[in-house]
Amino acid sequence: MAIKATVFKANLQIADMDRHYYQDHALTMAQHPSETDERMMVRLLVFALHAAEYLEFGQGMTDDDEADLWQRDLTGAIELWIDVGIPDERLIRKACGRANQVIVYSYGGRVAEMWFAQNKSQFERQKNLTVINLPMESTAALAGLTQRTMNLQCTIQDGQVWLSDGEKSVQVEREVLKSAASGR
Repeated sequence: MAIKATVFKANLQIADMDRHYYQDHALTMAQHPSETDERMMVRLLVFALHAAEYLEFGQGMTDDDEADLWQRDLTGAIELWIDVGIPDERLIRKACGRANQVIVYSYGGRVAEMWFAQNKSQFERQKNLTVINLPMESTAALAGLTQRTMNLQCTIQDGQVWLSDGEKSVQVEREVLKSAASGR
């Protein structure tokens, strides 16, 4: 018998002073049996960083044709494709052909650094690709906020990001490894 996904609920309050986005989101997230708490919380953080009316979670963990998060326009065209972790370079290339903008949030310390170094030349060819690395200390601390039902506040100001559950607060630094070329 297959192990089923674990369902998590998050009430997420976002105050993004950089984008002037202030919204509350009631989210239901399915954690795949092979997904760690760290990865799921990175997905939640990335949702907060890019929150918009049509941003939604995809099945990227189990389906190569879907992103971890994505935003489509009203015609169904993919405006934004976001992957979390260290996806295969060919899947990123495929995503870059399907979406206007692709962002990869890598994490995992030395493993993520080696993944980027190994694929850097291929990534440079993808003009609509941005790669951002999250430090291992921050993502491990995010995992410490995991609960089946979460009430979280995300504050973004001057490029600084904080995620808090009311008792613990985690500051997350972001390192841009590759920026998308302007105007695809």
